[in-house]
Amino acid sequence: MSGKKKKSVQILVYILLALGTIWAGFPVLWMFVNSFKSNAEIFELPPRLITENFSFSAYTKIFQNSEQVRFFINSYLIAAAVVILTLAIGLMASYAFSRFKFRGKNLINTLIVSVQVVPLITLLIPYLSLIVLLKLYDTYFALILTYLVFTLPYCIIMMTGYFNMIPKDLDDAVMIDGGSRFVVLWKILVPPSLPGLVSVGMYTFMQSWNEYLFALTLTRTNDMRTVPVGINLLMGQHAYEWNQMMAMSVLGSIPVLILFLFFQNYFIAGMTAGSVKS
Repeated sequence: MSGKKKKSVQILVYILLALGTIWAGFPVLWMFVNSFKSNAEIFELPPRLITENFSFSAYTKIFQNSEQVRFFINSYLIAAAVVILTLAIGLMASYAFSRFKFRGKNLINTLIVSVQVVPLITLLIPYLSLIVLLKLYDTYFALILTYLVFTLPYCIIMMTGYFNMIPKDLDDAVMIDGGSRFVVLWKILVPPSLPGLVSVGMYTFMQSWNEYLFALTLTRTNDMRTVPVGINLLMGQHAYEWNQMMAMSVLGSIPVLILFLFFQNYFIAGMTAGSVKS
C-alpha cells in the first residue's frame, strides 16, 4: 500500500472512530445536561443542549430524600459483599480446579460453564420460589446469594485460566521449603494473576451494581431496593421526574466510571490473558 493510500485509510478510520464516539457519547452527555434542567425545560421544543437555568435542584432532592440515599447505600453494600465473596470463593475453587485431579472434575467444569449460557430471565420464577422457601425474601442475603451464583462461574473460569499458566513446579518448590498450600495460593499464584483479579472484581461489581430484574423481584420494601429499582420508581402513574431520573443515573454511573478510569489497564489485560492456556 502506497503512503498516500495508507494515510487516506488512517484518516477514514479516525473519522469513523470520531463518529462512533459521538454516537456512543451523546446519550451520556444528554443525560448529564438534563440532570441540571427542570422538567419543564427538558420538554422544550426545540431542545437545547445548554441550559439557561442551570440548577442542582435534582441532586439536592435526591440527597434530601432518605429513601433515595438508601438505594445507593444498599447498592454499595450488596456490590461490595458480592465482590468479596466472589473473589474469596472463586480463588479457592480455581486453585482446586487448576492444581488437583478429582472425580467429577470435568462434569463440574461443564456445569459451571453451562450456568453462563442460561438466560437469567428463565431462572427468575424458580429462584424466587427458592428464596421465599428459604425465608430470605426482601433481605440483603437474597440479592447477595443470587448475584454470587451469577458471578462465581465467571471468576472460576477466568482465574483457573490464569493459574494454569503458572508452572506447578513453583508450587512444589514452596511446599518442599515448608510452605502450605495457602502460602502457594497467596504468594505464588495471586500476585501474577492480579490483572485477572481486578478484571473479575470489576465485572462482579458492575453486574451487582447494574442488575435490575432480580433486584426488583426479590425485594418488596424500599429499605432493600437498589439504585436501578430506585430510578424506575421515579416513573409515576401520571408524571415522570425526568431530571431526578437523569441525576440518579449520573450518580449511579460514577462508581463504574471511576473503576474504569483507575483500573482499565488491568481490566483489558485480565480479559485477554486469563483466557489463554499455556
